[in-house]
Amino acid sequence: MMQNQLTTKKAIQAIGEEIGYELGTQMVNDYQVANPSDVHSYVIGRNIIDQILAQPGCVGLRFYNAYNEKGEKTLVYVGLDSKGKSILELTSVNADGKLYIEKGIVADRIINPRFPPPSTSTPATGSEEVEEDFSWGINID
Repeated sequence: MMQNQLTTKKAIQAIGEEIGYELGTQMVNDYQVANPSDVHSYVIGRNIIDQILAQPGCVGLRFYNAYNEKGEKTLVYVGLDSKGKSILELTSVNADGKLYIEKGIVADRIINPRFPPPSTSTPATGSEEVEEDFSWGINID
């Protein structure tokens, strides 16, 4: 006799949890051992994440595996509403009281630590550039 599995639907904003360094290390290591030639990580800045999450009704993010214009593996990411739908359009009211539609944010331009972009002499934000260590603490690259 088959038992029916009880599934509980979680609110989008409640998906995800802290798993700790030990489990995180094991999961990353298992993937990297099984896929040694795959991209091991991506870096995404807070500014774009904040912009996506600041869209009205946005409660989470969805990441899609993709290829960029150069054919390199990347991520495309969009905001999600509470029903799990991608926020691709936003309806707003302008100062004249008329409805208008603007595009939702669809983002990319991650950094693959294996192939970081060349550094610039003047940071775009005006803040001091800091060299980052993108390692997990295990043999990644």
